[in-house]
Amino acid sequence: MPAGYQCIVLHAHLPYIRHPECESFLEENWLFEAITETYIPLILLLERLGAAGYRDCLTLSLSPSLMTMLRDPFLQARYLAHMDKLTRLAIHEVHRTRGDPAFAPLARLYQERLEEAVNAFDTRYGRDLLTALARLQAAGVLELITTAATHGYLPLLKTEPAAVRAQLLVGAQTFQSMVGVPARGVWLPECGYYPGLEGLIEEAGYTYFFVDSHGLLNATPRPYYGLSSPVACPNGVAAFGRDPASSRQVWSRNEGYPGDFDYRDFYRDIGFDLDFEYIKPFILDGHTRIHTGFKYYRITGHGDHKRPYDPAAAARRIAAHAEDFVACSRGHVDAIGGRHHLTPLIVSPYDAELFGHWWFEGPQWLEAVIRLMAEQPETVALTTPSAYLKRHPSLQTATPSASSWGDGGYNAFWLNPGNDWIYPRLHDAARRMNALARQHGDAAPGSQVYRALQQAGRSLLLAQASDWAFIMKSDTAKEYALRRTRDWLARFNYLEQSVREDSIDERRLQALEVMDQVFPGLQPAVYC
Repeated sequence: MPAGYQCIVLHAHLPYIRHPECESFLEENWLFEAITETYIPLILLLERLGAAGYRDCLTLSLSPSLMTMLRDPFLQARYLAHMDKLTRLAIHEVHRTRGDPAFAPLARLYQERLEEAVNAFDTRYGRDLLTALARLQAAGVLELITTAATHGYLPLLKTEPAAVRAQLLVGAQTFQSMVGVPARGVWLPECGYYPGLEGLIEEAGYTYFFVDSHGLLNATPRPYYGLSSPVACPNGVAAFGRDPASSRQVWSRNEGYPGDFDYRDFYRDIGFDLDFEYIKPFILDGHTRIHTGFKYYRITGHGDHKRPYDPAAAARRIAAHAEDFVACSRGHVDAIGGRHHLTPLIVSPYDAELFGHWWFEGPQWLEAVIRLMAEQPETVALTTPSAYLKRHPSLQTATPSASSWGDGGYNAFWLNPGNDWIYPRLHDAARRMNALARQHGDAAPGSQVYRALQQAGRSLLLAQASDWAFIMKSDTAKEYALRRTRDWLARFNYLEQSVREDSIDERRLQALEVMDQVFPGLQPAVYC
């Protein structure tokens, strides 16, 4: 029995973005960058760990919208076209930097990484990253879980319980259809929780979820073990609380590891640094400068002066930061272990895209942490939520408090003057979808009415994604977020009116089905 456990949770999510009407689309690059820089490196490191006998390394949450995009043949083909541009750019970069002792090795490094990613995606995994992850779960290397269908922020949808129910049920159904087994846990979008939500979580088939630190510390009654043990809600569903110390070590802008001056600078990219005519053939549309992934500088400091990136120096910092993280975890367990009847647990959740995309060295650091912890499993051992609950089935009963992991800890990031206009419209659409599903509950699957109901449900789910409110607040790609929300609400309004007035246009319905190829098995009854 170890002195304590560490549960590392990565949450992988991207909003549903698919634009077959355009030759190329800027926001589709979010997916392509994540595949190359995060998902493939993560799978490769987990395969190495699995081959070495490591088990229960981490928990990975996959959002249904992300899983759908990863399985989409259209987006798979676009990804390879995107990678073809980058591999051609790599050839030019190797040639351009051939006389530069600092940049030439980096250009070759990027060329090798691109070739590895293409080979892994197209040949090794047959374009199917989900099956590769499912195999790793079957081997016990990690645990896969999921989230709400389109990552809707549930505390602000709760005025229409059917909307929350649909988000959770469709998410669970999508995961099972794509992975082949049910998800035992759910990542609540933005860790957004409100008392009573556990009933719908249980209905969707989940046995546990996560909340931010204050959601557990302010539970009723207060948890005897604080954050170092999950609690059981009154219906038996377990709630795990985020450990703030291990979060700061990785997330904090000032204290976190990714800000180390020897690590690669994310923002200095040749897509913005080099002459436009040189970079033009390799960027998205030949007009818009974008990140290419070719970044030659380290963070260096807070000023504009940047020194060339040195992988050897970064590797030394990776080793030091991995050792520090493990030492802090062991010290934390030592400090609280004597007061525990249960084995204490540290829950460390992060956005998956931090590792590799935002923090270039992140996957290497993660692998180093996992290997270091395995060297002394009697101190702090890695675990997954399901494995921990199996060892500790008896938990204190308590109800977490309303909370999120957003700025301020509650709803402010998703409800403010920049985005509050969307919620009356989302609530109204949810009420009408509920009425529509009840009124046409006898529609035969495959019939025109049933398909229109399905498509209306898809449009509503897609409009509810928390990403759009987040982007409106953060002011990045704001116009795109506004357009997406308005488009999907307009599609819902059209479909709802068409069903209500018995005036469904088959050609327009087919066009919408082609545009939004998500949740093919959606059952309108989830809104009843």
